[in-house]
Amino acid sequence: MKTSYALRRLLSNNYSLQCQTKRTFYRSFLRQTVPLTSVRYPNLKRGGYSALTDKDLSVFEKLIPGRVLTGSSELDGYNTDWLKTCRGSSQVVLRPKNTEEVSAILKYCNERKLAVVPQGGNTGLVGGSVPVFDEIVVSTQLMNQIISLDEISGTLVCEAGCILGNLSDHVAESNLIMPLDLGAKGSCHIGGNLATNAGGLRLLRYGSLHGSVLGLETVLASGEVVDCLSTLRKDNTGYDVKQLFIGSEGTLGLITKASILCPQKPNAVNVAFLGCDSFERVLDIFKESKMKLGEILSAFEFLDADAIAVARDNLKLSIPIDDTFPFYVLIESSGSDGTHDEEKMNGFLEDMMNRGYVIDGTVASEPAKIQYIWSVRERIAEGLMHDGYCYKYDVSIPLSHYYGLVEAVRERTQGNTTRVIGYGHVGDSNLHLNATSPEYSQTTMDLLEPFLYDWVAKHRGSISAEHGLGFKKRDFIYHSKSESAVRIMNQMKLVLDPNGILNPYKLLPTVVR
Repeated sequence: MKTSYALRRLLSNNYSLQCQTKRTFYRSFLRQTVPLTSVRYPNLKRGGYSALTDKDLSVFEKLIPGRVLTGSSELDGYNTDWLKTCRGSSQVVLRPKNTEEVSAILKYCNERKLAVVPQGGNTGLVGGSVPVFDEIVVSTQLMNQIISLDEISGTLVCEAGCILGNLSDHVAESNLIMPLDLGAKGSCHIGGNLATNAGGLRLLRYGSLHGSVLGLETVLASGEVVDCLSTLRKDNTGYDVKQLFIGSEGTLGLITKASILCPQKPNAVNVAFLGCDSFERVLDIFKESKMKLGEILSAFEFLDADAIAVARDNLKLSIPIDDTFPFYVLIESSGSDGTHDEEKMNGFLEDMMNRGYVIDGTVASEPAKIQYIWSVRERIAEGLMHDGYCYKYDVSIPLSHYYGLVEAVRERTQGNTTRVIGYGHVGDSNLHLNATSPEYSQTTMDLLEPFLYDWVAKHRGSISAEHGLGFKKRDFIYHSKSESAVRIMNQMKLVLDPNGILNPYKLLPTVVR
């Protein structure tokens, strides 16, 4: 990993590590290099919440003995987001083990009017899972039990702190798969996935979490436990209350348990990695793949040349085909008959090459090769961090205008960015646009925002496809939602969390019109 200038300077000055572990050093480095969110946004005002006292800490210690973290070195990772762009100043992290403890914590915080931030794996990209000021962090790390798995129906019931990758491994033993797959699956929590309505690589095949989640157990700000933990696919008895909490980003309640429908694991998987000469050809290939691959099509991703350069130059990954094409496509098929699926994929690719849509490509059916090809796509976010600071955008745009945003941003920020890249889920019109610079630049940010959001709104897109709004995007919500829709959201917040203690400064705008 390319070392930042500040860190290189510390090391060159023989910064002593003799009395510290590397982790302690890194946490110290975070405090020196990541400005407090309250400092970066000086016009932001703290809400009228109570301040934490020693008496509060004593109460928490009685509620969850031995699981109250207060040391500054312990808190750094909980206060700082994954991108190292947001940092709060929470003085305590609470780590409950079950729903009852969560209920007791929130009930007390609500009575004391202490603001709370629910936190899972802290892999979010919009500052939604870390404090803005001194909110109390309630971590679900210890709520990691798998409660049941019905192999016949494919229904998994688990606690919110289960890591997505661990759940994938568990259901795989029963020949099932999780309906979502993310690059951060090794550390993200299923509760956080649900709270942000994470999309990922399999949405094209299995749909969004609004369809895959059968039930939820959630704790409201008052401490009341809302038990909607159904395992049924059909339950048409009144409002579907669980849907309120999927995508609510912890602002309406803290998810503690979930019931999820897991699809059957495919017997055969094939992955094609293709090079083509224009984005129009990417769209042609997508259109044809839906017709020719049909029911076995499970993923359709694209990467531009600058994204491939990140994988090659920053991560030193070997690109499976020639690395000089302007655009690349990754297609995955999955089905029950390996021979049938392979013939279908090979026939499709032969047709695409004969028609000039594909210039070069490779196909893999062996697990190791499939995993490597996917790593080129999934590790792009990691590779971008080597450039210094990354400005990340996750938008949905009609495919007719999809890549136009990358070109517009690249032209607008020329000379102020190291690179501007585009990649993402063409299958569901989700573009990941990223710009980098050696360090954070307000000039670059001013070039990007609100220009980028204005462009998306003009073309009838969404400013957040799967990352949520969090802290960073909340005041741009009107680019995608009407004033009446936002007012309804605010009314829901007032009913379920009248004191506003749950994840304040997130999702809803500063001013509701």
